[in-house]
Amino acid sequence: MGSVETRAAATARRLLGPRKGKSAATRKRIVDAAAALFAARPADSVTVSQIATAARVFPNQITYHFGSKDSLFVHAAFALLLRDAERIEGVGARLSTAEAFRRAIARTVLVTPSLPVVISAVALARAKPKLGPVVKGHLSLLFRISEHHLENVLAVRGWRIDRSPRQEVKTFWAAAFGAILIAESGYPGTQADLDLAGTLTIREPA
Repeated sequence: MGSVETRAAATARRLLGPRKGKSAATRKRIVDAAAALFAARPADSVTVSQIATAARVFPNQITYHFGSKDSLFVHAAFALLLRDAERIEGVGARLSTAEAFRRAIARTVLVTPSLPVVISAVALARAKPKLGPVVKGHLSLLFRISEHHLENVLAVRGWRIDRSPRQEVKTFWAAAFGAILIAESGYPGTQADLDLAGTLTIREPA
């Protein structure tokens, strides 16, 4: 299958704005700079001025392209997750059983560093409805990428699932987001207590 970066780029450009020229390059530079800062520090400790300096733009250019720091945060959070998606797709490539594959995918997703950032972005969007369409667009992209990867795995391995690929990936990611949210809430326990792999129905044919 094609790389995640390549597939994601086409849709991400539609989400982020103009496809060509200096405007698109500026937007990408802003998102990249913001993503690096948000990955390292809590969003409320990152200022527009810091992002502008890192992206080599003026602060008003961030407002022009994204409207607000909150909107940029959502874009940057999902940009981080899409980059991590390439590593997630590579997990389990050499595993021969569906059970081992399920566990490897679940284990990797639970320790994906960008996932807590995305959870924060989704929570922010819930409090600010204007950000809803941005989150919806990025989630749709994530689901499409995951669905495409799953379809390729099933075709290559000859494995089966008990529901549609779309249901499989949506159920899995919803469980992953919920698992991280619970862990972030301070509820006692460890990731070993979570059976994220159990949400996947990938199996060898009978």
